[in-house]
Parts: sequence; structure tokens; C-alpha cells
Amino acid sequence: MQTADILDAIGGLSAQLKAYAAKLPPIVHLSAVPTGVKPKLEAVDDYEDNVSRVRGQSAGTPYKGLNESFVASLEAFEVGNLLGAVQPLLAVLDHVERMQRDKEIEVGRIDEKRVAEYRAVLHKILPGNKPELDGSGRGM
Repeated sequence: MQTADILDAIGGLSAQLKAYAAKLPPIVHLSAVPTGVKPKLEAVDDYEDNVSRVRGQSAGTPYKGLNESFVASLEAFEVGNLLGAVQPLLAVLDHVERMQRDKEIEVGRIDEKRVAEYRAVLHKILPGNKPELDGSGRGM
């Protein structure tokens, strides 16, 4: 397994999260909060296949430590917890950058750009990251 394989997986999962986030209503009513707005079963199966592939290929590689974050993202996605699905993927990107800095892995320039792109995509998916909210919460 190479860094590109991990980034391919994150790219696929990010695309699924982006598609799921686009289908969510702008406001989720409190009556829907306990059960959440869950993704379709097919989407969950695709997400799970992607995570399973990474787990299977990462055994015995420096990337095996990332499996827990991928599983946490899957579990959150299954129940419709968007924030809980995005945060572990951001943690994976942080971990990959740390591994590169510590010289545990080599990351090429193209993969470095992909890390930055996926980080930006994931941040845009996060709830509350809307341009119309810029400046909100800063008081008057």
C-alpha cells in the first residue's frame, strides 16, 4: 500500500460525504435529531467497501494505524453523523502528514497537493462552513 492508495480512499469517501451532505436539509428539525438523517443503504455499502479495502491492504504497512479512523468514519456515516464521519478523515490526513514529517513514509508533490485538496473538501463539508455565515459569532 502506498500513500496514493490511502488518498484514493479518502477521495472516494470525501465524494460520498459531499454527496450525502448535499442531500441534507439546511435545517434539521429537532424531531429528526435522535435518529438523524441517514444515508441510503447503497451509499453505506459503498462506504463500507472502501473502508474494508483500505483495512485489507494496509495490514503490515505503516498505514495500518489509520484503520481505526477509517472505521470511526464509517460508523458515523452509517448513522448519519456527518461531523463524526468527516473528523476521522481529517485525522487521517493529519496522520499522513505527521508520518511524512517523521520520514516514516514518502509523499510526492502530487500527493501533497491531494492532501491539501481533500482537506479543503472535507472542511467545506463540515456543518457551519457556509459563506453566508462568515463573520457570524464574532459579536457586534
